[in-house]
Amino acid sequence: MSTTALRLEQITEANLDAALGIQVRPDQAHLVAPVVKSLAEAYVHPEIAWPRLIVDGGRPVGFLMGFFDADFAAGGSSVDGDHRAAGLPRPDLRSGLWRLNISASEQGRGYGSFAVRSVSDEIRRRGGDRLTVTWHPGEDGPEEFYLKLGFRRTGEFSGDQVVGECALSA
Repeated sequence: MSTTALRLEQITEANLDAALGIQVRPDQAHLVAPVVKSLAEAYVHPEIAWPRLIVDGGRPVGFLMGFFDADFAAGGSSVDGDHRAAGLPRPDLRSGLWRLNISASEQGRGYGSFAVRSVSDEIRRRGGDRLTVTWHPGEDGPEEFYLKLGFRRTGEFSGDQVVGECALSA
């Protein structure tokens, strides 16, 4: 991984096929939705979704989708403009990493950690102080990866997935 050439790109017509070509290892396919589903969800929830292609040099190596100010208390995905306009935090609004797909041939090279740092940076830029993520529990899931990055289990579940959270320092 070349940190100087590593960047996120907004999904556009020019890189859509590259984003759709990102596939995790076959044994991980049950753990994360394919990029095409993420992009469909981003289309349906444009107010909270932040899909990005992870590129190293000119080579696409992964896909992430962040989310910002999702209303978990209502069980939906809405943005509360009144609180934001007043500068007041809402504890039930969360931001975090919605999806992370690293190409099968590119795993283990630090791209996942880069993705988590990138979403953390964007949350801080937007005034947030915590990063939320969910993962499938079990031996084949990514729990160890997230715990090593400083996440802790909250005790909550989102469907059948564990909810993890990481406090972000300023």
